[in-house]
Parts: sequence; structure tokens; C-alpha cells
Amino acid sequence: MFVTHLECSLTGEHYPAGQPHNLSKAGKPLLVRYDSDRARQTMTRKSLAARQPGMWKWRELLPLAEEVEPVSLGEPETPILPLRVTASKAGADNLLVKDEGRLPTGSFKARGLTMAISMAKQFGIRSVALPTNGNAGAALAAYAARAGMEAVVVCPAETPEINVRETAAYGARVWVADGQIDECGRLIREGAAEGRWFDCSTLKEPYRLEGKKVMGFELVEQLGWKVPDAIFYPTGGGTGLIGMWKAFDELEAVGLIGPERPRMYAIQAAGCAPMVRAFERGDEFAERWEGAATVATGIRVPSAVGDFLILRAVRESGGTAIAVEEQDILQAVEDVARDDGLLLCPEGGAVLAGWRMALESGLVGRDETALLFNCANGNKYPLPDASRRLELGSAEASAL
Repeated sequence: MFVTHLECSLTGEHYPAGQPHNLSKAGKPLLVRYDSDRARQTMTRKSLAARQPGMWKWRELLPLAEEVEPVSLGEPETPILPLRVTASKAGADNLLVKDEGRLPTGSFKARGLTMAISMAKQFGIRSVALPTNGNAGAALAAYAARAGMEAVVVCPAETPEINVRETAAYGARVWVADGQIDECGRLIREGAAEGRWFDCSTLKEPYRLEGKKVMGFELVEQLGWKVPDAIFYPTGGGTGLIGMWKAFDELEAVGLIGPERPRMYAIQAAGCAPMVRAFERGDEFAERWEGAATVATGIRVPSAVGDFLILRAVRESGGTAIAVEEQDILQAVEDVARDDGLLLCPEGGAVLAGWRMALESGLVGRDETALLFNCANGNKYPLPDASRRLELGSAEASAL
């Protein structure tokens, strides 16, 4: 194993590897640290290209012991696709989307949960739990089933019904509760304190972050070992944004890339934008957003334990935080489906809306390479019925 220790993201205090952890003593996320010099000896561009594709090819910079088989559902490398028509209509040249909807359970939550469940199994944990707005619950349930573990999930009442039913289909115990996701998280936290399960909530254990960061590894290799000019990321708990920022540092430490970094754009909905408000105020931490509401349920997170890490990455990168309106989210989903044949999830629509705002305000250049993240398969979300009814044998049918 290449892990040296775990580190409090706020204080820098060290914690031992090889045992379960939740938050640090300071109540902040723990970050996994690696022996970069040792990893550098086996991680070369050539050696990585020769390995079996998928997220587990990066084992030197992942926490699972080398001799341990991961709990996997065959996580592929997700494609990066050009949005040519969408870009052209905006007068831009290089608009790309990384489509995470191709992963097991149809979302990027699979990356984090395959890692978290693999580590939990290695540690002998038998029951896991988390709060969810939808996709994380399904991923937890699927990987827990694969590992032979019990899964417990608590969802806010506004969670899409398909996500609730999918989670239950994998055998998880699912409750739909009043309140927002952070309030559901309190129930999970209390149960974990009583020893009923292990808390796998966003950033409240260190290993979901390690799975999510593989997005950063993948995109750099897919782009010819270069980073894009800008990354637009749908930001609720922010695990992927934080993870990618960590991934770029690790890639540089093992000699796979240089010091170049993309500007990171944290995209939130106007109805739930605690990071945007904190960024604009210059705050280090974000206050809870009251009355959170958005169709993009994956970013309906009023309070994030990793708030300061999100804000730190955005500021260090020279990026910004952007809030988008509901009508712009829905319009973006409709536009890309019609123009480029890709059905974005609402969070992906939010990201495109954020890019459009950044483009119009000059935050990103029309000739710059911008990479958007579509975090889930659009088929998992309610869609408007735009079909027409037809009576067979009618004049209208004959005129088709």
C-alpha cells in the first residue's frame, strides 16, 4: 500500500492509515496522503496506457491495499465528448463534456461509493449508511449489496421517486423524511454514534473523495496529459471538485503533469447557493442556506462539511462560484438534447448554464477549452411529455 497517513484538512494533524475514520478531531474531512516517490517508480504514462482501462488502474494513488480485490461493478473510463453545436451557437470553439452517466447506477456517485465500500469491507464493517438527494443512495445500496453489507439510506421528501425506488431495489433500508439533506444527515450521524452503522456521508469518511478524484486522473490522460483551461462542476457537497484539485497535485508529485492547473468553476442553483454567497463575501466557510430549492436535486445541499475546501480550490485556481436560475437549467438540458444528442441531468444543465454565464461575462474565453461535468444519466430524472397522440387510420396518421 502506498498510503503513508491521513491528514486533517484544516489543522494538518496526522492520523494512522489502516483503520476506519470519520471526521478529524477538529470536525473536518480527512485527506489520504501517499508516498509519491515510491509511486513515481511505477506510474509512468507508458505503464498506465498499458493497463486495463478503468478507475482501478490508478492503484498507487488509491487507498485500497494492493492485494485486496475491490468491490466493483466494472467502473469504466467515462468519455469526453464535444458539444459542437452547443458551442457553435454560443460562438465558442472547444466545449467538452465528461459524461459520468455511463458509470454503474448511472452517476458519478459510483466512483466514490465503490471506493468507500471497498475500504469498509477491508476494515470488516458490516453496515453502512448515508443521507442522499438520490444518486448517492443508489450507489451505496448497489455496492453494499455487492459486498454483502447492510445499507441504510435517508432521503429528503423531494428526492426523485425513481432514485428512492432504485435504492430500495438494491435491498437497502430506505426512509423518506421531511427536511433537507443535512437534516437527514443528523439521523445518520446519531445512528453511527450509537454503533448501528458506519457513516458514509459526503466527506465524513475519507475514501469517497479518493474515488471521486479519479475523474481528475482520467480527464488529464484523456486530454493528452494536459489540463483544460476551465472545469465547470456541479457543486453540492463538492467531493468531486475537491478530489480533482487533490488529484492534480498528486499527478504533479509523481511526475505525470507539470504545475499547470485549470480554473475551477463551482456551479450552484440560485435557490441553493451557499458557496456562491461565501465566495462573493470572501468568507472561508459558508453559512447554511435556508429554504433550499432547485430542480437540480444533486446540488440542493444547504450546508457542506467541505465548504472551505471547495472555496480554497476555486480561489487557488483563479476560478469562481456561479449561481444559475431554474429556467436556465431546464433550457440547457433541452438545448443539448436537441442540438448535440446528449441528455444531461439537471445538474449537468446547471453546469452548461454556468458556462454560458461565464462566457457572456468574459470569465472564460470563446477559444478556451472548457470541460463540463454531466454527473448522471438524464434518463433518471422526470422529463416533460412532449409527445403527440395519434389515432391509427386517421387522416393525420396518413399524412405522416
